[in-house]
Amino acid sequence: MRSWPTPPVPSLPRATGGAASGDILSLYDSSTGTVRATRPGPVATIYVCGITPYDSTHLGHAATYLTFDLVQRMWLDAGHRVHYVQNITDIDDPLLERAERDGIDWEDLAAEQIELFRQDMTALRVLPPTDYIGAVEAMDEVSAAVAALLDSGAAYRVADDEFPDVYFDIEASGRFGYESRYDETTMNRFFAERGGDPGRAGKKHELDPLLWRMARPGEPSWESPLGAGRAGWHIECAAIAGNRLGVLTHGATIDVQGGGSDLIFPHHECSAAHAEVLAGVDRFAQHYTHAGMIGLDGEKMSKSRGNLVFVSKLRADGVDPRAIRLALFAGHYRQDRFWDDGLLTTATERLAAWSSAAVRVGAPATTVVADLRAALADDLDTPAALAALDVWAADGSLDGALVATAVDALLGVDLV
Repeated sequence: MRSWPTPPVPSLPRATGGAASGDILSLYDSSTGTVRATRPGPVATIYVCGITPYDSTHLGHAATYLTFDLVQRMWLDAGHRVHYVQNITDIDDPLLERAERDGIDWEDLAAEQIELFRQDMTALRVLPPTDYIGAVEAMDEVSAAVAALLDSGAAYRVADDEFPDVYFDIEASGRFGYESRYDETTMNRFFAERGGDPGRAGKKHELDPLLWRMARPGEPSWESPLGAGRAGWHIECAAIAGNRLGVLTHGATIDVQGGGSDLIFPHHECSAAHAEVLAGVDRFAQHYTHAGMIGLDGEKMSKSRGNLVFVSKLRADGVDPRAIRLALFAGHYRQDRFWDDGLLTTATERLAAWSSAAVRVGAPATTVVADLRAALADDLDTPAALAALDVWAADGSLDGALVATAVDALLGVDLV
C-alpha cells in the first residue's frame, strides 16, 4: 500500500544531559494507568491503528494521527530511528454497508477514501508510516496466524455446519483484560457496541472475538487453508504489526501501540492478546497510549451521528492546515474535547504571531526550545508547549530562527 510523502524534519542542536537530544519522552500507559518514560532502543517501534476507509478524514482521525506524529518527532529529536507501522482495514462490514448504501463498488469506495486520507495527511505534514499495510494485501499472513492459533488450541471453530467461523478463546492468554483494566460488565458493553458479537451461538465465552469469518454469499472472500473467508479486525492488526515489528518473528515487545481511546477495548485488548499468545510474550507493547475523542455540539464526533468535521472540507474552505494542527494541539491529547470555530480563530491568530516572531533577530532563545521540549516530553503537554511559544512570540527581544526550527521539528508547523 502506498503511503504519502515524508515532510522534511529539521535537526535541532543537541541538548546537554537527559536523552541524546532533549528530554526523555514519557507517555500515559492505559495498562498501568500511569505516565511512564518510553525506553526505546536505537530503533523505536510504534504501531498505530489506521482507518476503515469509508468516511475519511474527520478531526477525530486527525487528532489521533497528530498525537503519534508528535511521538515520532520526539523520538527523532532524541536520536532514535523510528519504525512505524500502520494498517488500513480496507475490508470490513462498515465499508461494505456504506458501499451498498451509496451504490458504489466497495473497492472503489476504499480507494477513493484512502487517497483522500493520503492528501489530508500530506497537508497536515504527518510523518508517514514505514510500512503501510492494507488488510486485503495481508490476508495470507492473517490466515496463517489464525491457523497457528487453532493449532495451539487458543482458537476454535463454532459448531455451525454452514459458517464454521474461527474464534479466539480469551482464556488462552491467561491475563485477558490487563491492557484496558475494565471489569467484565464494561467489557461486555463495549464489546457489543464496538463490533463484537456476544450472542453468537457456539462461542465459549461472550467476549471471544472473531478471527476468521467464513465466506458468505454476496460478500468478498479470500481463499486460505482455513477455507474461503476474511480476517477478523483484531487479528489483522496483530499479524500486520507482529510480522513487521518483530513480535511474531523473534518475540520482541514494541514500544507503543496507539490509537483513539475507543480502541482500548475490545480492539487493543484483543490484538495484544492474539500477538502475545502467538509469540509467547508477556506484553505486546510497553505502552498502550490512546488519544481522546473529539466532539461537536456537545456530542462525540462519529460517523453514526453524522456530526463530522472533515479535514478535506476545512482545506477546501481555505483553512491553513497548520492552523488545524495548532487548533487540535490546544487541548491535551488524552482529553475528550469539543471542536468549535473559535479554536480555528485562535490558532490562526497564533500562527500569524509566531510567523512574525520567527523572522525576528534578537537575544538567544535556547530556553524557549528547552521549555518546548520539556512540555512535549511530559506526556505530550501541547497546551504548555503552545503557552511557552506564545510567551516567546510576545517577547520582542528574543530571536526567532532557532525557535522556528524547533516548532517545525517538534510540532510539525513550518513558520517560514
